[in-house]
Amino acid sequence: MSGAAISRPSIELEWVLPSRGRVGMFSLIAAEAAIFTIFVVAYIFYIGVSFSGPKPEDVLELPILNTICLLSSSLTIHLAVRALRNAKVKVFGVWWFLTIVLGTIFLFGTGREWHHLIIDEGLTVNTNLFGTTYYSLVGLHAFHVTVGMILLALGMIFTLLGKVKPEHSERADIFSLYWHFVDAVWVMVFTVVYVIGR
Repeated sequence: MSGAAISRPSIELEWVLPSRGRVGMFSLIAAEAAIFTIFVVAYIFYIGVSFSGPKPEDVLELPILNTICLLSSSLTIHLAVRALRNAKVKVFGVWWFLTIVLGTIFLFGTGREWHHLIIDEGLTVNTNLFGTTYYSLVGLHAFHVTVGMILLALGMIFTLLGKVKPEHSERADIFSLYWHFVDAVWVMVFTVVYVIGR
């Protein structure tokens, strides 16, 4: 055998910086996840501490339709982004609009639930610790959904004006990360408030 070194072709992988938008969105999501964690821990800590009613088991009902609509909106926004990547702007508009419809149903359902809790059950932020932590946690989530809905509406306006192009798919994808985060947070809120907390 020859002592000559066997040369292997060197493969150099070029490292590409992630987009600033994606890094920014992941940073925002990390910060928001920390905030939601604090609110969830506070809710769990104060479960059963209220001396006066109403209590969660007395007034909360499972928001099944709301949950189905919000979680389904993750699929519709994913399909919208995929359509835009494939240069199907009209299909993108349909899926994007459907995401708005599902988000609107969720917010409307949350509003109806709060109306029932405040008017019929007398549960407000000042009623007891349950009321304080419930409205703080669910309200924080509803605020994030509302922000997402405003951005979705702006995207829909730009779509209707013909300003959305396939090259904007990266921006739509980055926003969809926020929307998926809001949906994932709802799974946590739903589990803590409506399953464990009852």
